[in-house]
Amino acid sequence: MSFEDIPVDVGVVYEGERIRWPDTHIELGGPRADYKFELVRTKSMDEVDDGKITIIGPDIKDVEPGTTLSFGVLVEVAGKEIEEDLEGVIERRIHEYVNYIQGFMHLNQRYDIHMRLSKASVKKGMDSFDFVGKVILRLYKMDMPLIEKIQITFLTDADKVEEMYAEARKVYEARDARARGMKDEEADVFYGCSLCQSFAPTHVCTITPQRYANCGAISWFDGRAASRIDPKGPIFDVVKGECLDDWTGEYSGVNEMSNEKTLGAVKRVQLYTAFGYPHTSCGCFEAVAFYIPEVDGLGIVDRDFRGKTINGLPFSTIADTTAGGTQVDGFHGLSLEYMRSPRFLQVDGSWNRIVWTPKKVKERVHDFIPEELIDKISTEEDVSSVEELRQFLEEKGHPVVERWAAMAEAEAAAEAEALAEAPVAAQAFGPIPTMSATMGGFRIILENARIHADKIIIRRLEKKG
Repeated sequence: MSFEDIPVDVGVVYEGERIRWPDTHIELGGPRADYKFELVRTKSMDEVDDGKITIIGPDIKDVEPGTTLSFGVLVEVAGKEIEEDLEGVIERRIHEYVNYIQGFMHLNQRYDIHMRLSKASVKKGMDSFDFVGKVILRLYKMDMPLIEKIQITFLTDADKVEEMYAEARKVYEARDARARGMKDEEADVFYGCSLCQSFAPTHVCTITPQRYANCGAISWFDGRAASRIDPKGPIFDVVKGECLDDWTGEYSGVNEMSNEKTLGAVKRVQLYTAFGYPHTSCGCFEAVAFYIPEVDGLGIVDRDFRGKTINGLPFSTIADTTAGGTQVDGFHGLSLEYMRSPRFLQVDGSWNRIVWTPKKVKERVHDFIPEELIDKISTEEDVSSVEELRQFLEEKGHPVVERWAAMAEAEAAAEAEALAEAPVAAQAFGPIPTMSATMGGFRIILENARIHADKIIIRRLEKKG
């Protein structure tokens, strides 16, 4: 396939390219834009003008460098074998195809899209969405022969984007609702997705009926459709193998697939927990579950939340902790649809362990939160510090409070045992130039610290097994 009429190179080699803000000519969507979406709709053959590219609003050449725009992409497809159930599968390929364009970065999906086009590419002549449309059209026709006709509309007019955004959200919700009901144990096969490996080489998604892809855009039914359309594509069958632990969601086939696709970096995955061997995270996840040690609970923050979370960190910092295909205890990228699943973090206590989340997230999953817990889960409007959170949980009688008593008893017993084993006189240690430790995914560095200890306990650890 030829791209000689495109001003910049097009190819898989550019997938994973990062465009930093100082190098950006135009930013489309992302956290600075109120409304953004990408949507695929199936149409009848006579409703699609094959090859047509429409731009509603300012084009790339019409804006100054450093401009951020609300942005929408509407792709309409037709074909004798095209079904509505394929929309999500076709839609997710936009991420891949845009990233093939030199100097064009595409992140996330659905209503979270974030794109940047570099100044260098615009300088080469990449100054119109018409070029972007031509690339997408050709790649779709090459990879998906069942698409007989296709047309694309790019929206940068803020009012039009907002109007279409509302319609897109309804379509997404209807898709998600169709996928609910089936259980993981009823499926003969799971599906894997490696679309994000260009950004996170040691990450691969495992998609089950009760655990959406982290991005929130691919359900188990989408995975099935995608693997049938393109068996050698980035979405593929995963043999379940032996169920090693139904409670944690560990399967031999998922472990083998993860080990193979990550080149040995990830050998075990437990699908229903944020601790131990949690599912890895890419960077396109809709939200992150994060551990709050002061209350032994979990918070959840989505990428649209623009303030600081209850632990004082913004989404970006928390996301960096878990992104890139790492397994970090207490940090877990996930989709909002997974929060509606009966298997949602079931090992960790599910909703009984959730203590904080933004108000908008709580509203979106309201009907799936146990009724007795709705008023016991705080938002940014209820508390603004961990101290306030602790008081809120006590006043509301959140289930996590019961864990505190059990933890206190265990700590008291351990302390009593330790004192009996090796009590020593209190000692003070002089200034320590630098001391560091890693806790919960964060590195804590103490400089010129003076430490006073009431006791020192030295134990010989017995080797297990």
